[in-house]
Amino acid sequence: MINLIELFCHVDDFCQRFMPMYEKTLLEQRVKYRKPRQCSLSYSEIITIILYFYQSKHRHFKHYYLNYVCTHLKQDFPHLVSYNRFIELKNRVVIPMCAYLQSIFSPSGEINFVDSTCIKVCHNRRIARHKTFSNIAQRSKTGLVLWFQITSHY
Repeated sequence: MINLIELFCHVDDFCQRFMPMYEKTLLEQRVKYRKPRQCSLSYSEIITIILYFYQSKHRHFKHYYLNYVCTHLKQDFPHLVSYNRFIELKNRVVIPMCAYLQSIFSPSGEINFVDSTCIKVCHNRRIARHKTFSNIAQRSKTGLVLWFQITSHY
């Protein structure tokens, strides 16, 4: 488990580099829309609180925020907001947080997706004559369905 201060420093360093580039790509807000409210928490603090939740043993974010962050981490985050306001602020940091996670887990710069969904190529009655994905498909057993089916493995 990574230390809270170390995590914050790492996230903050990333946000210092990323946010100016990100803000340049945002479209200007039209006059008829209201400007988003200012926030007392920085993007780095919001992302750190969210990522620290996934390192904690808490199962529910609400319980984590109200009973752990607001009590034990109050000195580390002196400008904490209410739980409802924090939930509103989480939407603002989705793209920066995804970019941060991408920079950590994929240093090559490519985006990787993992999907364990079986691709049913043909019905079991037609296994002998199937031709779809014939060079990469093979028979296997899934955890959800107890019979064998043809699946594709990448």
